[in-house]
Amino acid sequence: MPAAALKPLPTQSTSKRAVLLDLPYEPVEKRPLPPGRPRDWYVTHNRRLKAMRLAIALLDSGVYMPNQARNEKIRNTAELIGVHPPSDITCHMVRALMRYSR
Repeated sequence: MPAAALKPLPTQSTSKRAVLLDLPYEPVEKRPLPPGRPRDWYVTHNRRLKAMRLAIALLDSGVYMPNQARNEKIRNTAELIGVHPPSDITCHMVRALMRYSR
């Protein structure tokens, strides 16, 4: 098949409304978690969400390398953004997210 015949398909947005990038950050509407999962699933899921929020906040504050993100720095950032202090496991997860995003 010639390359000219391969047209990219139009992309579909999964968003229900248009997202304007020049507006200030607005958190996504929270939805309840699916019922019936084991407790470990919920704990891990919430830990991943917290680690993601912390990694984004650290990147926004100028901490780009995992070795710059010590547990104290991560916990101070958690206090700044208003989340409960993370455990050592969550701090490790934050550094892992920063490492593998490169």
